[in-house]
Amino acid sequence: MPAWNGWYHVNGNSYGTWLPGDPRGWRERKHKKHVGGDYKNPPPLGSGNALLHHATKLLKQPPVHLTTAQRPIVGRALVEMLSMQGIELLVLSLDAIHYHLLGRFQDSQVRPIVGRAKKHAYFVLRDAGFVGHLWGSSSNVVPITGRKHQLNVFDYVRRHVDEGAWVWTFREGIYWREDNGGIMP
Repeated sequence: MPAWNGWYHVNGNSYGTWLPGDPRGWRERKHKKHVGGDYKNPPPLGSGNALLHHATKLLKQPPVHLTTAQRPIVGRALVEMLSMQGIELLVLSLDAIHYHLLGRFQDSQVRPIVGRAKKHAYFVLRDAGFVGHLWGSSSNVVPITGRKHQLNVFDYVRRHVDEGAWVWTFREGIYWREDNGGIMP
């Protein structure tokens, strides 16, 4: 289904924080096997234990949980690179293990564009002393279906601030200043 006016809700996780077999629910790669449940209605308790144990053993490093200090570094880098690629971004949130964004993409190449922004954020964080993998393998891309859906997603992403997420909206711009809470209006 095409997105309404090119708008998409994109979200993803940091490395190792949502694995196959997770008690919150999961999907097999390319849906090879049907898995009942999702994060709202989790699968039966213990149904993915063996798969989760296997996936955990395959990790090359411990799961990444971004600190409160790292979130603005990564969030700003994401906003900057998306802006440099010509993406009209309305809101972005980043907490310890995942991000959400609402943006207008001129073509359907959403994942590669977000992937470049994630790569840029990794290099910025690496320059600040981070070592290891930062991101999970892919992003979830959901086309926006209309104005009401767009407003609902905007509010949903913005409300992540109540859960300790670093949140940026288009109203704040991209001109960062440390003396004003990190953001210049």
